Amino acid sequence: MATEGLQLPAERDVGRAREATFSPPPTRVIRPTSGWAPLDLVQLWRHRDLVFLMGLRDIQLRYRQTLLGVAWAILQPLTATAIFTVLFGRLGKLPSDGAPYALFALAGLVPWQLFAYALQQSSNSLVENRHILSKVYFPRVIIPIASIGAGVLDFLVSLVIVLAAVAFYRVGFGWRIALLLPLSLLALVSALGVGLWLATLHVRYRDIRAVLPFLTQLWFFATPVVYPASMIPERWRPLLGLNPMAGVTEGFRWALLGTARPSESLLAVSVAASAFLLVSGLFYFRRAERTFADII
Repeated sequence: MATEGLQLPAERDVGRAREATFSPPPTRVIRPTSGWAPLDLVQLWRHRDLVFLMGLRDIQLRYRQTLLGVAWAILQPLTATAIFTVLFGRLGKLPSDGAPYALFALAGLVPWQLFAYALQQSSNSLVENRHILSKVYFPRVIIPIASIGAGVLDFLVSLVIVLAAVAFYRVGFGWRIALLLPLSLLALVSALGVGLWLATLHVRYRDIRAVLPFLTQLWFFATPVVYPASMIPERWRPLLGLNPMAGVTEGFRWALLGTARPSESLLAVSVAASAFLLVSGLFYFRRAERTFADII
């Protein structure tokens, strides 16, 4: 009996198994967002390793081939503190809420420098990584988030210096020191919120890089870093909270030095302003990100 052209059941099973083994992988279609799309937190969580790797890359680039390395995180606040102590403490005779002016200025400078660095890096992050945007797909918001990693490292080093200075002046630590973490997060949230707006605009308008130093300088003098918020009339202090860093700097001094407690209205307005900046920045970023690769 001829069996040519016929396939035994066992041979058919083997053939099916081979087809199943060598079947092509599933195709994933990536479509651009439309309208005011919210942030996809699930997708962001799946790429959490990329946030860590890009942040580590920025830290390595920041300190590669530097003479002093992390010591810059110590010299910058100490040098600025010395200058402000002479100009505003000795010559200007600005009040310091009962604390030594050098310690007063240092406690305000450290969170401000965290904010300023995170704002600068997040605002320039998309343009500086334009070679990646046009080649590989990943959630674009990872770039500005990862860009603040080196600033966090500098902040931790500077915070050690502040704690050492507080101990040197024999200012007792209390339970308020636990508030440093949420206050630091508030500074980062504020910087990231504004940075998302500016990073999105920077893709289209390259003169944002020139505007940013001027904006940061104005923001510095609008923040009670070298002067206390008590100099502002009390009826206007809630409006001062529209600047989120006002609540952060005043909260830092209260937590570290035991100065006057910032008003609840000031802190509440600062938290609300930070939340608004972040949420609105995320929505604007998501709306514009589908055009980044074409414009940049």
